[in-house]
Amino acid sequence: MPRTNAIDAMSQVDEQRRRLLVSSWLGESNTVLVAVQDSGTGLDSDSLNHIFEAFHTTKPDGMGIGLAISRSIIMAHGGQLWATNNTPQGAVLQFTLPATQDMPILQRHVAARD
Repeated sequence: MPRTNAIDAMSQVDEQRRRLLVSSWLGESNTVLVAVQDSGTGLDSDSLNHIFEAFHTTKPDGMGIGLAISRSIIMAHGGQLWATNNTPQGAVLQFTLPATQDMPILQRHVAARD
């Protein structure tokens, strides 16, 4: 859902300024952190306070259930989901999930030069 919401938010922004970045990494306390960052219109303070409530929507044709369902699924698996505004414009939705021992974690190695 966060990716779809990001794409919708950027539809109102000049095409040259659209940017969507999805990133993930191993976080603190054996968690995986995923962030979806867009350059859309951002969220006003009322939306930030209510964005995860069922039937709250910022879209004229939205149902307001996607982020509520996403948050309940993430929380049921021991994670957290939250939103902030992106600087200078847009929004960032992030979530964490516990990493399990059998979860394949790809290590990225950086070669050092002398």
